[in-house]
Amino acid sequence: MTDTVLNTKLQTAAREAGLVVLSTETGADFHKRPTARYRLAATPDADPKQTLTLELSEDFDFDKPALLPELTQHLKEEARRLQNPRPDVYVTQYGVPVQLTAFQWPFHQSTSGADSYIVHGTLHLEDGTDSPLHAKIAAAVTVTFAEVLTAMEQPYAESFLYNAIRKTLDQGQLELLKSGNRQPVPVTTRYYSRWKKTFVFTDTTEQERANFLLLKVYWLSGVLGHGAPVWISDPRDAQYLNTTPADLEKIAGDLSRQGLISLQGDAATATPALMAQAHDFEEKLEKGIAITKPAFNEEMRAGHTNM
Repeated sequence: MTDTVLNTKLQTAAREAGLVVLSTETGADFHKRPTARYRLAATPDADPKQTLTLELSEDFDFDKPALLPELTQHLKEEARRLQNPRPDVYVTQYGVPVQLTAFQWPFHQSTSGADSYIVHGTLHLEDGTDSPLHAKIAAAVTVTFAEVLTAMEQPYAESFLYNAIRKTLDQGQLELLKSGNRQPVPVTTRYYSRWKKTFVFTDTTEQERANFLLLKVYWLSGVLGHGAPVWISDPRDAQYLNTTPADLEKIAGDLSRQGLISLQGDAATATPALMAQAHDFEEKLEKGIAITKPAFNEEMRAGHTNM
């Protein structure tokens, strides 16, 4: 896979994003067709935790004008995200920190006869305790929804897909288990406004966004990052909360003045005042996990039913 258009375009986008390509190898998609798999980082000697894997169909040819600019923007955001202590960990609005990993890009057509495109991945509970709780995911994009996407490839779909997963977990429709089969994450046009041409996941108040930032800084900086700074104005979080990076920065400034976080530019660290609220965050985590567990009618469980 040397001297191909794909490699050349990827190298150009990575360079503009301030990243270097550490390695290139041939992979395989769900149907065993070849893919081009790249590992990128900010520096050649980066810690493995601060590297990024990008996988594209080997015959992906950038035939639309928007493809290369969108790839470059995706890599710029990833370059900034790689500065987080755990770039692969996200927090849900309900206070559950999760690692999203092992996604098998690109999308493939459903093998069950459904009119949809599928991508498989895994969600792990990442609360600093090496928890075995996880969910195997089969995210399904409808054909109608696919029509609004620039391409059915990782850099053009990862953000909204990760946010759809977070939203589904918030709704209690993914169960965290020690083992189990793949669970569906439906991604439909309800997550997209054709009028505004934007993705829409969760309408939030300013207080809810402030609570989210406190959760993010507590888990990603205070617990998992051992005090390392985390990116506070991530566009992926802004999309998830239906707001803007600028709004998240403004709210972070308010939280800094309250002494709950410490700001250095667009990065935040947990303060002792925030870490003193550990019990509240742990309690919120327990409640967030609890809503993912199926609820049963106890009378029916005991056999008291008219059926």
